[in-house]
Amino acid sequence: MKILDKYLLKTFLTTFTTVFVILFFIFILQTVWLFIAELAGKDLDLVMIIKFLAFSMPRIVPLVLPLSILLASIMTFGNLAENYEFAAMKSSGISLQRAMRSLTVFIVLLSIVAFFFANNVIPFAEYKFINFRKNIAQLKPALAIAEGQFNDVGFYNIKVNKKSGPEGNTLTGITIHKKSQTGDGSKTVIKAKNGELISSEKSSILQLVLNDGYYYEDIVPKKYEDRNKMPFAKSSFKKQIINIDLSELNKVDVDQEAVANTNTMLNVNELNYTLDSLNKNIKTDILAFSENSNSKIVFPLNNKLTATKKNKPISNDILSVFSKAEQVDILKMASSNIANSIYSIDASNSEFFNKRKNINNHLLALYDKFVIVFACFLMFFIGAPLGAIIRKGGLGLPIVFAILIFITFHFINTFGKRLAQENGMTPFMGAWLSSFILTPLAVLLTYRATNDIGLINIDVILAPFQKLIKKIFPTQN
Repeated sequence: MKILDKYLLKTFLTTFTTVFVILFFIFILQTVWLFIAELAGKDLDLVMIIKFLAFSMPRIVPLVLPLSILLASIMTFGNLAENYEFAAMKSSGISLQRAMRSLTVFIVLLSIVAFFFANNVIPFAEYKFINFRKNIAQLKPALAIAEGQFNDVGFYNIKVNKKSGPEGNTLTGITIHKKSQTGDGSKTVIKAKNGELISSEKSSILQLVLNDGYYYEDIVPKKYEDRNKMPFAKSSFKKQIINIDLSELNKVDVDQEAVANTNTMLNVNELNYTLDSLNKNIKTDILAFSENSNSKIVFPLNNKLTATKKNKPISNDILSVFSKAEQVDILKMASSNIANSIYSIDASNSEFFNKRKNINNHLLALYDKFVIVFACFLMFFIGAPLGAIIRKGGLGLPIVFAILIFITFHFINTFGKRLAQENGMTPFMGAWLSSFILTPLAVLLTYRATNDIGLINIDVILAPFQKLIKKIFPTQN
């Protein structure tokens, strides 16, 4: 390795390491800020908090790594151009491509490491992170109830509008759905203005004290014809205590792992295997639905129609064969069949849409492992020529360009994924949309930096205006 390669590699590595650490620390603070309301004041020891942050760190790398490469490239080559070191290289016959050779090799190695990191470390950390949060919620019941959504706690679904108090045990705006033991839905609803969670580490019973509320319960009549009346019982209370048995939950150790499969927890081989199974299942369901759709149509009066058909030709008005009462029954049955078919189609369509969305999420997770590899190359070949063109190092102008480019990349990437999830475009296009849009920019910047054209050629923009002015105001001798 020549002295120039060592110098460029050392300069880039120093800048890249510094930028990566600073950005990683900023994103870690963002993670802490997102979860601070759920962690602070819950009597969690330091080891649990450190493990919580350690499991959440790997998911930050796909965001920090491309941005660090982009910013380090702009700063490194901007400093070289600003200090006329590039001018000295070019005077010695060293082109921009030759100067980028050693750094390109480093980016190749870094991209390979990034792929293995995304394929192995991130799924493992995601698995640990989700299960660790679940186990914390089981040990600390107050954590199991999040604001503004229904939470599954024992035999109850509990929703609260706001949690307060030193440990989050004071609840406001409580809605509780008690699960039915017979599996026919929630028959009991309890609403209360406020309440309190009382728990003890030595006891397996969680007490939920409710104040100023109402109790609603559906009553199932013994006679079937009375069920359409939907009777229910209603009562009010000043104070009510609900005991929730958490003996099974509190047996879970913090380090115990639950089996969970999501698209973010799988590597490439597991995603391919899962996608194969999901595609086979949805094809089987569609085929079964198409075969069974006609079997639901019932026409009990076809015997008479067949008998009539033997005696004389059937007119265009088939209903004329039957009596008025039979015509009414046929029309009612046809209307019922159409309504049932429409309901079945809508339900199946919703089910197929959710299954297709699940497949799209798995495909996006698969493509993301390769997008991060290409993103490393893309950001380097945008940042290095851009730094050589703007000829500015430091933390001023390079940060502005880096943030604008990365926000554009991240926005297009997020937009493409959202469209792909809703079947607005294919998952392949959704995952690679940002790369396809910014690749021409990398090619253009590399071309302009190689030929010393500059970022914007002002003469090209001003030339038409100069010609127009000369025509309007011709020069006089």
